[in-house]
Amino acid sequence: MAMTQLNHWIDAVREADSPDELIRSTSQLASSGHPDAAPCLMEVLSYNNPVAAALAVDGLVRIGTPAVDLILKGMDPRNYGARAWAMQVLARLHDVRGLALLERALSNDIGPSVRRGAARGLGELVLDQDPTARALQLERCLQALIRATGDEEWIVRYAVVFALEQRAKPLNQGSAEFERVSTALQQRAEPGESVDVVRRRARLALQRLQAA
Repeated sequence: MAMTQLNHWIDAVREADSPDELIRSTSQLASSGHPDAAPCLMEVLSYNNPVAAALAVDGLVRIGTPAVDLILKGMDPRNYGARAWAMQVLARLHDVRGLALLERALSNDIGPSVRRGAARGLGELVLDQDPTARALQLERCLQALIRATGDEEWIVRYAVVFALEQRAKPLNQGSAEFERVSTALQQRAEPGESVDVVRRRARLALQRLQAA
């Protein structure tokens, strides 16, 4: 792609003077898949335009590794919306380099949507091929997710249930890790969980894991 075209699209995003124009310009830029588009697409995550932000997420996912680098170095800690969208990017890219950021977000972020995205990300990270590193990364994922089963927001607990199921799928059913996940899911499946949809999702997760 010619850099002149890419720069034109970047300028169009930054100079958009209406919501519709921002959406059109972001769509063009996101379709490029060019790493140099990533900083501008990151800016769009902080705009008050959910359609444009969703397009920017798609574009950052298309860009891949350079987008992860940018999120890890430059996510705006003051902007709740931008953090929530950035969690979606990390979750969809499955890049284990995002592990520490996802852990912190799930444990500490004030935004429920940010914590929900972080939970999904922890459930879908592609862990290291090295057995020792993989075991350590799995343990960190499980610790963060199990702690979050008591989150005050049901949308976060629902995402945690999903993530625990994902992490447990490849585990040996006789392993200590599998038992820890099963225990955590069982707690969400019981009447102590106040939200019916979370209870039902936890029961479904247990049924699937036990049938595997």
